[in-house]
Amino acid sequence: MTSADETPVRVGVFGLLGSGNLGNDGSLEAVLGYLRAEHPDAHVDALCGGPEAVTAKFGIPATRLHWNRAEYRTASRASAIASKGLGKLLDVFRTAAWVRRHDVVIVPGMGVLEATLPLRPWGFPYSLLLLCASGRLLGTRVALVSVGAAEIKSRPTRALVRWSARLAAYRSYRDEQSRDAMRAMGVDTSRDEVYPDLAFFLPAPPSSAPAGTPGPVCLGVMDFHGGNDDRDRAEEIYRRYLDGTITFVRALVAEGRPVRLLTGDQCDLSVVAAILDAVDSPLVTAAEPASLADLMNEMAAADTVVAVRYHNLICALKTGTPVLALCYATKSNALMDRMGLGAYCHPAREVDADRLLEQFRDLEKHAVELRQTLAERNRVTGEQLTQQFTALTTTLFPANSHAHAPRKAP
Repeated sequence: MTSADETPVRVGVFGLLGSGNLGNDGSLEAVLGYLRAEHPDAHVDALCGGPEAVTAKFGIPATRLHWNRAEYRTASRASAIASKGLGKLLDVFRTAAWVRRHDVVIVPGMGVLEATLPLRPWGFPYSLLLLCASGRLLGTRVALVSVGAAEIKSRPTRALVRWSARLAAYRSYRDEQSRDAMRAMGVDTSRDEVYPDLAFFLPAPPSSAPAGTPGPVCLGVMDFHGGNDDRDRAEEIYRRYLDGTITFVRALVAEGRPVRLLTGDQCDLSVVAAILDAVDSPLVTAAEPASLADLMNEMAAADTVVAVRYHNLICALKTGTPVLALCYATKSNALMDRMGLGAYCHPAREVDADRLLEQFRDLEKHAVELRQTLAERNRVTGEQLTQQFTALTTTLFPANSHAHAPRKAP
């Protein structure tokens, strides 16, 4: 607790939060849980993509990340282009003013140092650089906590990401590949640690899968068009992914398997609609999860899961439900390896329905031992995240580092 003559620590959280991505919001929820448990007197607010949603959902004040409300819309008219340019300039001062009001700023997880999905350098990478540069200039400690990174080919994006990482006061990564990628891009990572993704710190419901077969299958979908380097074949990648997924669903339905479609972002709803339109069966239903907790509840009730989005995979793994990953980036393969399911990966860019079904049947065949593996891996993951938050307290809150260690992940 803070004594009467002490000023409460001012903590900011930063990122594309409240913008419809459940994984990003789940990372924020984990950090807020840590802050409320270990630093309950801290004053916390956010600079984020969806301030209204963040305030409504998490009960903290929030400020819009960009001055220009149309930041992520394509600008074609001269007035729109001018507005974007003005916004970039004003965001320099807006970000600095926000950072100045804080002692610590935390970027909670997310793939903020990667470009595995389409990304323009003057979008979020520019915003992240403004944050880290402001922190260095104004003496505010900026922490990149369990973030994802990947080596970036685009020179402008690579430069912005590299300088953002260099200017941060604290860095940790959610897998070894992320740390290796930053080292390859010229960042000194000798003092950086690797911890599990923050979403593993969230509580998981007990398994509620019904006895008997055939049991329900959760299918996490994604509006997937490849990454930054796939723009020329984005539609081809999407069509192959969607056609393969539809074929897979039809095969499950033909076997009498109930299939539950799940999303991880608002943009995934179009894929759900396409599958429901193509597979007209009462066995195929769709959920509308509003949080990672909702996703976990769905997956805890399933026999098995097949998913694309990174945090959909985490939700399945956290609940101990055997999962087959459609991998669009090395982070997914690394996650599955860490949790002992490395054999159950399939390329999202090259979906082969026959091979996918073969892997799925093998997954179900070994479901009992895989659940035992996940139980042990989740125990270790919880211990590692407890260590992460202890290190974070020591680094960012030195005056409170004598406090007891954070409670272990549920």
